[in-house]
Amino acid sequence: MNPEKHFIPLNIAILVVSDTRTEVDDVSGKTLVELAALAGHSIIEKKIVPDNSYHIRAAVCNWVVDEAVNVIISTGGTGVTGRDGTPEALLPLLDKVLDGFGETFRMLSYQDIKTSTIQSRALAGVANGTYIFCLPGSAGACRTAWEGLIKDQLDHRTRPCNLVQLMPRLKEK
Repeated sequence: MNPEKHFIPLNIAILVVSDTRTEVDDVSGKTLVELAALAGHSIIEKKIVPDNSYHIRAAVCNWVVDEAVNVIISTGGTGVTGRDGTPEALLPLLDKVLDGFGETFRMLSYQDIKTSTIQSRALAGVANGTYIFCLPGSAGACRTAWEGLIKDQLDHRTRPCNLVQLMPRLKEK
């Protein structure tokens, strides 16, 4: 961390993918909103959509074309059941996949949930200059991903490098 630099807040959209959760009982989305706001970022929208690839894509596409959105974090739909389809819904939208995110997330998760981490298909990438993170639906997984990976990568003071410093170059051709 470089203490000589000041923090740059980003605009974050949160997507909860679930067939059963509502604003009343959503814990994972609320956890992400709380952690991102606590870090100093702005939450510009939080939305809950069914675990349906078209609903997922519609929400993410709206945010990806919105110049005000820097980061999208989804929670839910990354498992292996028949209804889990967030990775399949979002992979076609990604210009670049950040393979190290899923690998590192599973490594961190192993400390808490051991071999159950193989069931997670967490991923991250870039679409139209917007960072997208797809996390499992549990609040614990969201906290692990935020505290162990996302928080530092969305802070331009993190050294030796971070995702924020690359933002001006994401749309280069």
